[in-house]
Amino acid sequence: MTWNIRTGGRDADGTDRRDEIVELIDAQRPDVLLLQELRGFDDQVLAGFADRLGLRPHRAGSCVGQPVAVLVRPPLRTLAAGPLRRPFHHAAARVVLATEAGPLTVLGAHLSPYSGGWRRVEVDWLAGAVRRAPGELTLVGGDLNALDPATDHSEQLSRLQPKYRRRHLRRDRRTVDTRAVAVLLGAGLVDLQPAVGGSDAGLTVPTWHGGAEFVGMRLDYLLGSPAFAARVREVRVVRGGVAEHASDHYPVVADVALDPA
Repeated sequence: MTWNIRTGGRDADGTDRRDEIVELIDAQRPDVLLLQELRGFDDQVLAGFADRLGLRPHRAGSCVGQPVAVLVRPPLRTLAAGPLRRPFHHAAARVVLATEAGPLTVLGAHLSPYSGGWRRVEVDWLAGAVRRAPGELTLVGGDLNALDPATDHSEQLSRLQPKYRRRHLRRDRRTVDTRAVAVLLGAGLVDLQPAVGGSDAGLTVPTWHGGAEFVGMRLDYLLGSPAFAARVREVRVVRGGVAEHASDHYPVVADVALDPA
């Protein structure tokens, strides 16, 4: 499961959404959880949050933006974990897990929301980590702040305010910028939502809690290596109920036939 929980689950007006966030995650019971926008989550806060969910946390801090984390449910064993040490606007974390089919490398990332050019640099770092992954099983997930190259986005972008539309256009201000997702597809990954998600378009923003920077868009992704994708049984966006106001993003969940080693 991947989810951007928006500013650490707390809003500028003092609203605290963390109990709702825990409620939703607990209902889904993910074995691997990728979280973005962990503002205020130092190691101690994250440890307490993870304890409420029965998960083990692996955090990647950010010098400019907000931390991310990958949380893992026992009995999955962590073979290696740490941040991708590159100057991401936000951050990216790498965790390698032991499974019955060999090591699973999980890369949880939050790419730049403001610059397609910087996202293009960041995604090269992710693609490099994919190439270095041991074994055949790799999962990349998170808020990529990017549009996919297989969809016509012109109508969506026409409804955005110009200052937000620019985030998704190339320098010519006309060409839709889909490079970040295209690089990951070019690295051999499978976009799991269109591959397994059925007729659902997989839109992850906005929720009822959303803001002016969004129209109906898919910015949150789960992408897997072919060997991982072959084991995916279902991909779904969690909507309705608590998901409508716990964040401005909906979570994405994949059901995978993969047992711990």
